[in-house]
Amino acid sequence: MIKLKYSHIKGISESDINELKPLLEVADSKIRNKNGEGAEFTGWIDLPLNYDKEEFARIKKAATRIRENSDVLLVIGIGGSYLGARAVIEFLYSSYYNQIKKDCPEIYFIGNSFSGDELTQVLSLCEGKRVSVNVVSKSGTTTESAVAFRFVRSYLESRYTKEELKQRIFATTDKISGALKAFANKEGYECFVIPDDIGGRFSVLTAVGLLPIAVSGTNIDLFMAGAVACREKLFSDGIDNDAYKYALIRNAFLRKGRNVEVLASYEPSFRFMGEWFKQLFGESEGKDKKGIFPASVIFSTDLHSLGQYMQDGSPILFETVCRQAVPSEKIIVPVDNENIDKLNFLASEEMNVINDKAFLGTLLAHSDGGTDTLIVEYSEKNEFSLGELIYFFFISCAASGYILGVNPFDQPGVEAYKKNMFTLLGKPGSEEKKAELEAKLKIIKM
Repeated sequence: MIKLKYSHIKGISESDINELKPLLEVADSKIRNKNGEGAEFTGWIDLPLNYDKEEFARIKKAATRIRENSDVLLVIGIGGSYLGARAVIEFLYSSYYNQIKKDCPEIYFIGNSFSGDELTQVLSLCEGKRVSVNVVSKSGTTTESAVAFRFVRSYLESRYTKEELKQRIFATTDKISGALKAFANKEGYECFVIPDDIGGRFSVLTAVGLLPIAVSGTNIDLFMAGAVACREKLFSDGIDNDAYKYALIRNAFLRKGRNVEVLASYEPSFRFMGEWFKQLFGESEGKDKKGIFPASVIFSTDLHSLGQYMQDGSPILFETVCRQAVPSEKIIVPVDNENIDKLNFLASEEMNVINDKAFLGTLLAHSDGGTDTLIVEYSEKNEFSLGELIYFFFISCAASGYILGVNPFDQPGVEAYKKNMFTLLGKPGSEEKKAELEAKLKIIKM
């Protein structure tokens, strides 16, 4: 099970934490009864128990077909439409998934930027290979992914017939309406559902995440079972569960002026879990001029860069380490008879022991430097543990948002850049606003 360890922290006291418990009690009621702000987007709470079993079976069948007839799967989506799936795949198989999983298709995630370079490069990787596509969008009009889908369709139409495309394009979208749903129905593409009551950043346990995850060869039954186990323990533990404690401590640090949280891991395969974490907490809490700014690092790599700031810089942050309790690999440092690097004292030591001592040494150093470290410990690098960890962060995020006094499930600020971008691109009807924006740009000399 996921464990939270914090008895060593100095920057806040138990009384600081206890002061927030009345707010936690309100948050707990909102979560359990699904009647708080944003209640219409709390379907993720019971999803591990009440998911669509028929669709789940179709996901596994579609994943099998993709593995059998494809060398490449292109996943088109942005934000929650790709981050969860990529985080899971890289957590389990590392960033080298495409090189090491020879029995499964290569998986590339596109449509999450406006980079023409990236689109061109990924499509070049598809030459001479059998390609399938999973386009993920609730509406079908999200600009980054919709533009990418245009390019990909044009590319695929030059290679496959319409009948062949029916076997190669899969749409994860709204159940009933929207541009993508209508287009997929017209073209005969198989569709999977983005539930109305689950927002993108909470969607990794839905078809949004599960289809590409299943294509990677991951056991999605075990993945869901981990989420179920975590849900049962958290709710049975009541108000004192570790996810709630984590939410309380985060807000206690914020009240002490620690408004940046750095999520750290000593496993490079955790890198995109950090990206997923940043969206989950940043988009959930960063509103009404409130919230903790989420950042992420990989240690010991980033100890040689950001480690300096975390040790001796402005005291604005606290650290949360996601720690793997059971190492996946056990390799031994070899002996060097000449001892060129003067490290023979490490000979015959396991790498995971060295990694653990790096963690403990950093914990002590950061504590001496005034940076407190929370520890969220998961057991192993496998589907079950990851399902647990993801659900743990879901509950923590919801509780933390409610304690903070915001709606954890909306994202009103995300639309601002889109409106300006469309106006500057000359969207019909925006002529007057375009002149206004261009005048502003002249003032700042863009």
